[in-house]
Amino acid sequence: MSNTTIKRATLEHLDPLVELFDAYRVWYRKESNKEAGKAFLKKRIEQNESVIFLAFYLDEAVGFTQLYPLFSSTRMKRIWLLNDLFVSENARGKGISKLLLNAAKDHTRQTGACALTLETEKSNDIGNALYPNQDFILKESHNFYEWERNW
Repeated sequence: MSNTTIKRATLEHLDPLVELFDAYRVWYRKESNKEAGKAFLKKRIEQNESVIFLAFYLDEAVGFTQLYPLFSSTRMKRIWLLNDLFVSENARGKGISKLLLNAAKDHTRQTGACALTLETEKSNDIGNALYPNQDFILKESHNFYEWERNW
């Protein structure tokens, strides 16, 4: 981990970020599409619609996390949604996910947000072991529902 640095992604990091983002999407069983991924990420960065932290191990981009802002009406505060977390296969087991989660937690504190929230598939054994180990609490009292628009 001492050879790892975490940086907030800017447009200058777009090319290595796109490679990781595409691998992440493929891991979630989506078709590879680097061109669309680049346009998507470029827009998020340019319009300040998300916060992306990028992990570099020995100066190579090896992981990222992407946060989106939400708000809680009941708490009357901002919440950050940790929507994406990915570490390349060759860099796993080095604690990089923990460093990215710590960067997200620090950002949550620095922005005065009340929480950092995430969801992951029940089949994500790695994530489901990692998050409780990093002080995330599984909210079993809540149901997560989604309405998906049919194109």
